[in-house]
Order: sequence, then structure tokens, then C-alpha cells
Amino acid sequence: MTPEDVKAFFDAHWTVRRFKTFELPREHLDVLLHAAQRAPTDATAQMYSFVQLRDPALRARIGELTGNPHFAAASVAFVVCADVYRLRRVLEARGYPYGKWPAAAVHFSIGDAVMAAQNMLIAAEMLGYRGCWIGGVLSALPEVMELLALPELVFPFAGLVVGVPDEAPKSRPRVARSLILHEDRYRLPTGAEIEGALADMAPITARGDWAQTLAGYFALGGTMEARDVTLQAVLARQGFSHVRSFDEAFARAETLGFADLRVRRRGEGFEAWLDRVEAAHRGEGNSPLQALLEAIEDASQAAHGWEG
Repeated sequence: MTPEDVKAFFDAHWTVRRFKTFELPREHLDVLLHAAQRAPTDATAQMYSFVQLRDPALRARIGELTGNPHFAAASVAFVVCADVYRLRRVLEARGYPYGKWPAAAVHFSIGDAVMAAQNMLIAAEMLGYRGCWIGGVLSALPEVMELLALPELVFPFAGLVVGVPDEAPKSRPRVARSLILHEDRYRLPTGAEIEGALADMAPITARGDWAQTLAGYFALGGTMEARDVTLQAVLARQGFSHVRSFDEAFARAETLGFADLRVRRRGEGFEAWLDRVEAAHRGEGNSPLQALLEAIEDASQAAHGWEG
């Protein structure tokens, strides 16, 4: 392939959310999985797993929970997981005790999972298919984890679906290369460059306002704040307990309006309560922090109108 061919291939990338009914040939699925397993991995550990969703009812349910019906419509659907559980089992099989490195586990397992899944998507596009990364899994992490029976040290990173598109290609602009490429040291962008990025990305939005679109996710009161609470609780529950100190969790509870906080031992675990006059929220866990994070997650969901 020439440099122009390579550019043309990647220029043809576009995300698809509407798919035609099409059964992916077995040999094509084998190519996708082969490509995934040839991705780079840290220290040969391969800290990822794919859960292929075959049951139509399960695909529909996860699509409903995450607000992404293309989980059910695409030819193949996966939940891409960061997986350190298998690595622990390999070590234990030869008598090596598993170490304490939860922050590095998150770092490297997500890296492994993303590289493997992106290899899969590139292979799919080489075969003429299109796909979609689904970050909406983050909106229903506890439910998805329960449905998939994920063990400790495994958590869902994203969904990935592949199939034959049933929608027209869409142009996806990007910010100027000068904003993403730095030479020798990080260069702070100028105000003019930020305005240029806003102008470059405006066509990707319905209203022509990229900042407004981003604000719905990332600004104060955006959806990422609620997702963050859920993710922190899930990571703590799954064995990545570095994710938040008790002091930080307490500050989050105060932000939600709960200054009255109680944590106590219950059986072999712990129980946490957040109380105020009109509401109380409870969490359980194997540690005081985990129990508190569960209570905060419950309170946060209630604050965003997710109860019931």
C-alpha cells in the first residue's frame, strides 16, 4: 500500500449505529479475533477479555440498559473487559502470590483491552464492515457485570459492535494536528488554537457548538460525574481499591449533601449509611471504603432521578 492508500483507508473510518441484518461468516469472526490477539500487550500478560453476546435477549437487555440498541442490531457484539483475574490465576498456578498493584492494574489492563479491541475494529474495516465503540456501558456497570457474571479483577471497559452499515457515511472532523502533536515537551495551546478547534469540530454537532456538546458530558453537572461515582464503586468492588481514598469519598458524600455518615462492621464485611432528613442511602462492601462508595453510588443515582 502507498502512503495515500493508508490515508484513504483511515479516512474511510466512520462510526455506525444502524446495521443491516447480516450474519457474519465464521471465518470473518475468526479474522477479527485473530487480529485482536495479535495486538501489543504489556509484559506478555494479555490483560483483557471479550464477552461475545450471542443470546438475543441478553443483547437486547444490555442495549436497553446502556441506551444503545445497536448491541442487538449489529452482526456481532462484544463487551470489552479489562481482565487481571486470569493473570492472577496463572501466577497462583505456579505458586506465586499475586502482588498489590491496583493502580497499575487499571492502567495496563485498559491499555491491553483497547489495543486488542481496536485491532479487531481495524480488521473488520479491512473486510468492509463498520463498527461502533460503545462507552454507554459505563452507565450501567453494575447491571452489566451481573449479567455477564464477571469475577473479581475484571470490569467492562466498553462495548464493541461490528456489522454491515445501514446508514450513509458521515464525515468526522478532527482538531488540528498541531494540537495533538508536541515536540520534546508539552506545548500549551493558545486561545486562538482553542477557538480554531471549536470551529473545526463544529460540523460534528447538530447545533454547531462543540463546547456545548462536550459540556453535556464533561462539564459540571454533566453525565460523567454520575458515571464517575459508579465507576469508582465498581473498581473498588472488583479489587482496584486504590481508586479513591476515604477522605475523598467523604468529600463526595458532603458534595451530595450528606454530612451525617456512618460506617460499621456487619458480619464479615462493612455497612455504610448516608443520612439526611429526607433520605438515607446504604452500601455494603468488604472494606469501609467500598461500603461508602456503594452508598455514594446509590445516593448519586437517586440525585439524578435513576431510582426504580
